[in-house]
Amino acid sequence: MKTMKCDLCEVTAEGETFEEWMEALKPHYKEAHSDVMKAHEGTPEEMKAHMGKWMADNKTRFDAAA
Repeated sequence: MKTMKCDLCEVTAEGETFEEWMEALKPHYKEAHSDVMKAHEGTPEEMKAHMGKWMADNKTRFDAAA
């Protein structure tokens, strides 16, 4: 089980896998960081590209965590 901080603040979430960690973090992200999510709205292609990069960056962080 890994415990990691949100990429935007000090809140932590736990998960055995990256997918579990993301699911645990999702409610926090929607509540505390909806402004960040809205700031990246655009065309469906732009939103997909941004989300893909964000997911890849966070998967790299998760995989590197002890």
